[in-house]
Amino acid sequence: MTREGSTSIVTFDRPEARNALTTTMRKDFALLFRELDDDDEVRAVVLTGSDPSFTAGVDLKERLAGSAPLPLVRPNPGEVLRSFGKPVICAVNGPCVTGGLEIALSCTFVLASERAEFKDTHARLGIMPGWGLSALLPRAVGSRVAAEMALTGRVVDAHEALRLGLVNAVVTHDELVPAARERATLIAGADGGAVRAVIALYRRGDGATLEEALVYEREAADAWRTDAASSLERLSNVTGKDRTEK
Repeated sequence: MTREGSTSIVTFDRPEARNALTTTMRKDFALLFRELDDDDEVRAVVLTGSDPSFTAGVDLKERLAGSAPLPLVRPNPGEVLRSFGKPVICAVNGPCVTGGLEIALSCTFVLASERAEFKDTHARLGIMPGWGLSALLPRAVGSRVAAEMALTGRVVDAHEALRLGLVNAVVTHDELVPAARERATLIAGADGGAVRAVIALYRRGDGATLEEALVYEREAADAWRTDAASSLERLSNVTGKDRTEK
């Protein structure tokens, strides 16, 4: 991990194994994000991989080499990211496969290098997704495309991923991490409490009906306005010419 101002850059750094995550790495990942969540100076996280891959997810060689089943690591990386209170910008620099795809889907939003590729091989390997893919992929690309990706294991390149809504933007490889850092800097300029509240609200409304989502928004807005003094203090810290109160 490296730190640039209020942004932490977390890198999967095991390139010789396509950045596959060992049991120890998955435990360290959970501990690291717990520390980052508690660090008030961290406003956003950029998550990427050491070239040429993003990550292949679980280290299957470790699993196959063991004489006994590997211990279940909880929370898993998907759960870690979905419970993290701050924005995580996923910067996919290369192949993003199976568990790696689950990790990307669990981030707040995704930027892709032109070298990025996305693929789900769970069915081809005879294993079931367990980090959130079956719930998250249909929400990102639609149920039919998700089923096709899951059953065929075909590669989706960066530009198709953009068309499908799987990623937010595609940039040149050299621009990937700088583009993610730029967005992190923009996030850092927002009110930290509001950022956490908005992330929680979007998560709560994901999959809800329109009526339910509107109720959730009103509840969140009412709770946010409860402390008038804090609300005024937040507004006083806002910079810029336009200050529009709802």
